[in-house]
Amino acid sequence: MARTTIDIPVPDLSGKRAVLTGGSDGIGVILARRLAAAGADLVLPVRNRGKGEATTAEIRARVPRASITLQVLDLSSLDSVAAFAGTLLDDGRPIDLLINNAGVMTPPERRTTADGHELQLGTNHLGHFALVAHLMPLLCAGRARVTSQVSLAANRNSINWDDPQWERSYDAFRAYSQSKIAVGLFGLELDRRSRARGWGITSNLSHPGVAPTNLLAAQPGIGRPQESREIRIIRRLSAMGIAGTPETAALPALLASTSPDDAGGRFYGPRRFGHLSGPPAEQKPYRRLRGVEDAARMWRLSEELTNVSYPDGRPDDGTGEPPVPVRERHLPA
Repeated sequence: MARTTIDIPVPDLSGKRAVLTGGSDGIGVILARRLAAAGADLVLPVRNRGKGEATTAEIRARVPRASITLQVLDLSSLDSVAAFAGTLLDDGRPIDLLINNAGVMTPPERRTTADGHELQLGTNHLGHFALVAHLMPLLCAGRARVTSQVSLAANRNSINWDDPQWERSYDAFRAYSQSKIAVGLFGLELDRRSRARGWGITSNLSHPGVAPTNLLAAQPGIGRPQESREIRIIRRLSAMGIAGTPETAALPALLASTSPDDAGGRFYGPRRFGHLSGPPAEQKPYRRLRGVEDAARMWRLSEELTNVSYPDGRPDDGTGEPPVPVRERHLPA
């Protein structure tokens, strides 16, 4: 039986600058294609420039007038995050949309980032936490909407507060769950702090449900030389219409970042089959993401681990400083 087409309308984004991480693979390619087709001026930061160039060519073949700027960004390196953000800050153009989509999933053995952080926490959460901090002047200037991609895994397990880097008894899936819970806590806390401090930013969460993407495919770079058993199961479920497709899995983030009715602080995901697939809709945030004290605790830990701080007020109105590395704030004049 043919699968029913699921889609949502996307408003005209002409003249708006959109930044999308993880836009050269899986769900990210779909998001990049849809944003470009809607007229956004798309900034596509990628770790693998070859894959980014291939994605850019594929999108321009479909959307000849697509406006895409390819940049290099490795979220597992805080120096790379700062360098990428510096390029955009030098350009000075306000950002209207930021989608924190990139991520890694379940390396079989514990691995670390260039800064010594557990790879999943460092890439999925800390890299994006630092990126938003560095880009605050441009996000505030554009009254941006920030969307952070979580996962069904954020509805399981918990933050390992005693050992957030998983240096003892590494568990790949629990560490992945933790990283996505951290992303969710951050996304909702960002919206609360924006309201309290007048940043003018709205922040939402989205999750893609379950779909056959490359997250669980062979990833030699993180120690998975062959595709996982889980991805084969997901492909079967997708063919049966129980799990989604990359196209449907991209829709919650697309809705979260472009819906004209959005007010911030919301959570979007597929609405069918236990939120595995189907049309996107607003949902109640997972219990693990709703703790205000946990969010504040994760925020403090993230500032400590990234050495990056957020402003007390709007970076451009004289009530606070632009976000800069903490170590630079304490240098003598």
